[in-house]
Amino acid sequence: MANQTNNLAHTKWLCKYHIVFTPKYRRKVIYNQYRVDIGKILKTLCQYRGVELIEGHLMPDHVHMLVSIPPKISVASFMGYLKGKSALEIFDKHASLKYKYGNRHFWAEGYYVTTVGLNEATIRKYIKEQNKHDIALDKLSVKEYADPFRN
Repeated sequence: MANQTNNLAHTKWLCKYHIVFTPKYRRKVIYNQYRVDIGKILKTLCQYRGVELIEGHLMPDHVHMLVSIPPKISVASFMGYLKGKSALEIFDKHASLKYKYGNRHFWAEGYYVTTVGLNEATIRKYIKEQNKHDIALDKLSVKEYADPFRN
């Protein structure tokens, strides 16, 4: 579906967005069983709203999504729905998380969004290779601390 337009009653549209959002306090909580469950929840919620999830990747401390949102739904209302409903479902499946994240707020406030336009292949590649990039940055940012008790 690279540049294929979609149809509504009186509209032809091609609205794709790259969205990034994080868990509260940017905790590295998205791994193992949480990762699988969060992925399923996000896919299901996208389907409920008629949003096509083109590409997605769950990092330990953030989520990348490439989505196609119909023009009748604003990005802000979709993100409010996605983050709100997914937080409720995450806490229902993993009740132990409520001790880390009080008041059932799993996601941090806000998100990053950009329109994709015709460079969809570039965004897909970026999302797929984000994990490799983060690992490389972690290796470069190894800090050596001086002994504070040495003169």
